[in-house]
Amino acid sequence: MADNIAYKILTADQMHVLEHEGVFEGAPIDLADGYIHLSTAAQVEETLGKHFSGQAGLWLAAVDLEAMGDAVRWEPSRGGQLFPHLYAPLPLVAVTAYGEVHYEPDGALRLPVAG
Repeated sequence: MADNIAYKILTADQMHVLEHEGVFEGAPIDLADGYIHLSTAAQVEETLGKHFSGQAGLWLAAVDLEAMGDAVRWEPSRGGQLFPHLYAPLPLVAVTAYGEVHYEPDGALRLPVAG
């Protein structure tokens, strides 16, 4: 997966806001921390397990980091890994694809892809 794509995990209600208002200001944790938490393709499955375990109706939005420009900062978080943090609201125009969280029969997380 390209380095310029990161993923935002959203509840169904949050996805509805993004779709219908065209912008997502952030989940409660994002608002508290001052930025929108994103994960790379390599990080998103661990993020789901750690922060969203047992939750149903979750969505993944693929975010074009280049479209967000300087609002994206790579900062150390879990285990010293660098995570993309978005210091701006997330506009729908920067989302290249989205879909409900779905696991393949082999247990692999299916990432949303454009087209």
